[in-house]
Amino acid sequence: MSAQLNPAQREAIRYLDGPCLVIAGAGSGKTRVITQKIVHLISAGFSPQAIGAITFTNKAAQEMAERLGKMVKLPEGQRPLVSTFHSLGVQMLRRDGQSLGLKRNFSILDGDDSANILQQALGTTDRKVARAAQHRISLWKNALVDPDRAAADAKDSLEHGIARAYRDYAATLAAYQSVDFDDLIRLPVQLLREHAEVAQVWREKLRYLLVDEYQDTNACQYELLKLLVGPRAAFTAVGDDDQSIYGWRGATLENLARLSTDFPGLKVVKLEQNYRSSVSILTAANRLIAHNPKLHEKKLWSEHGIGDPVQVVPCEHDEAEAESVVMRLQAHRFERRTKFSDYAILYRGNHQARTFEQALRKEKIPYVLSGGQSFFERAEIRDLMAYLRLVANDDDDPAFIRAVTTPKRGVGTTTLQALGTYAGERHVSMFAALFETAAEQRIGPRQLEPLREFGNFVNRIGWRAAKEPAAQVLDDLLKAIDYRSHLFATADDKVAAARWQNVSDFVDWLKKRAEEDGSTLVQLAQTVSLLSQLDRKDGDVDAVRLTTIHASKGLEFPHVFVVGCEEGLLPHHGGRGAAEESGGDEDRADAEGPASKSRGATPGPGGASADARAAPASADAARIEEERRLMYVAVTRAQRSLTLTWCRERKRGREKYAQLPSRFLAEMQLDARPKAGATVSADAAKAKLAGLRELLAGGVSSRSR
Repeated sequence: MSAQLNPAQREAIRYLDGPCLVIAGAGSGKTRVITQKIVHLISAGFSPQAIGAITFTNKAAQEMAERLGKMVKLPEGQRPLVSTFHSLGVQMLRRDGQSLGLKRNFSILDGDDSANILQQALGTTDRKVARAAQHRISLWKNALVDPDRAAADAKDSLEHGIARAYRDYAATLAAYQSVDFDDLIRLPVQLLREHAEVAQVWREKLRYLLVDEYQDTNACQYELLKLLVGPRAAFTAVGDDDQSIYGWRGATLENLARLSTDFPGLKVVKLEQNYRSSVSILTAANRLIAHNPKLHEKKLWSEHGIGDPVQVVPCEHDEAEAESVVMRLQAHRFERRTKFSDYAILYRGNHQARTFEQALRKEKIPYVLSGGQSFFERAEIRDLMAYLRLVANDDDDPAFIRAVTTPKRGVGTTTLQALGTYAGERHVSMFAALFETAAEQRIGPRQLEPLREFGNFVNRIGWRAAKEPAAQVLDDLLKAIDYRSHLFATADDKVAAARWQNVSDFVDWLKKRAEEDGSTLVQLAQTVSLLSQLDRKDGDVDAVRLTTIHASKGLEFPHVFVVGCEEGLLPHHGGRGAAEESGGDEDRADAEGPASKSRGATPGPGGASADARAAPASADAARIEEERRLMYVAVTRAQRSLTLTWCRERKRGREKYAQLPSRFLAEMQLDARPKAGATVSADAAKAKLAGLRELLAGGVSSRSR
């Protein structure tokens, strides 16, 4: 093990005398440090089951578990816990949530279900209003702010209204015996704070903790860590203050600073050797991030050699930018004999992808779009999936709530709250509860009638779905709920028609699968929750990756194009920040984020915002620092070559606005100006590509002779 590690990595792995913070620069081998430290802990006498490694995404947890499995062969029940914060929270609540009044089989609402409840609480049909409130409530929960404190701290009438909705929303979730995504951290914190015996059990269960991507933790996650480690403080936190890019969803760098205060004996180890990128790329990255204040000074270095110089390509407009990037990519691929999957195009907001998709399709180049909306995440598909989930498992409370209210059938929030409260007291599902005689004492006959009518309908469909051909049952289901009429009643004809076509495509897919597999609808329904995962499997495809910078974090590519490096876009000016535009967060992405309209910035004759550069530092400092960290993340995804593009003119809506190159280009000491005699269009790349194709064709002809 030691031969493969540098001195800093060995120090981080072997230190077991107290709390440890590992400042791990981009590409410095932090995953290797975490997995090797787990191996070292086991060799030092720690029981494997008493070691926990926590990260932020299921993908990262899976990769870490797979790597660890190759290093230490242990039976399944004796392996260390490798989990996300949220999956750990689920485990804690399933085991001990009864102390907070939760039944063991509580339901977890997704973002869409939560937004539906908030719409009711707010008394609005405007989805954007509900999503904005959802974001605000999420921030409150992540900061451990309850509804009463939110109401007391509200700064204006808008926040007061959201605080009232927060109180109603919390009451509805409690009645439904449900939790949302944020509750999976908040409630375990409450559990450990209020029940000392439960806290002690978990401290004994997890005697050593390792936390990955620590810079992305919010106040709630930090508190959970503190409560889990207790006075023993046996933990290692691994993170990088230069890659903290999730302030918009509550992550705070203060958690890094707090560690040394809350744990005075904290050991700090810096990993500065980069194993990913060439020297030219790291030089640009170091110059850029040097403009941010530092909690822990570090400078990345590499033994990979100078490598290709970082290129800046000015372009006339959006379409020219996309054309130039695609042609340069093609020429580079012909020249270097690379694969399509060696290339990534990174952008600030999802709206930027459209022109690149068009240019790639024109050249018949395969690509994978990351961070966009999955087909199976569309509201109309999720509506139908709710029925199928309920047919497969009538204990699925979120599916029941969605299905019974879509389309509308006279079942209101108050009725569902009463049913949910009764079901929680009886420790049964809401579907089972509606048939119990005692339910009649809690819910009036008029309110109970449509519920039982719906329940009987689901039972009939369920009976048929287990025996009859799936195609016929599906058709009868759609006809019975009259879903097509529902779509046309709730949206304009054009939108409704598009949604109905999506439903038809989905139903045809299910029918085809049932015919090929010989499956009944019940059998299909039992696997329907996996469909969204199938839609995202793109890892093994030889294709160019199109992705937001946020969604690219943790990834690396041999060759990277970072596009739209302009003032007003990168750095982005004004608005809610990245909350709506990243596409990298599973529940809170918006396909048309603030960057698409530059909300809060008034375009001037010189660029995206006339006062952008003159804005007071005191007002803009934190925002610009996070934007600079975002650019730093983009730059450090590249291994061998990096190309940065900006447009002199960019379209927003129907208008075109003059642009200025991003200040970050100057900070990296890169010349953003067009070179004398050089074209800023794609012509040069086209000519080079044509020449390479001719050369290749000539080589093939000569060999054939």
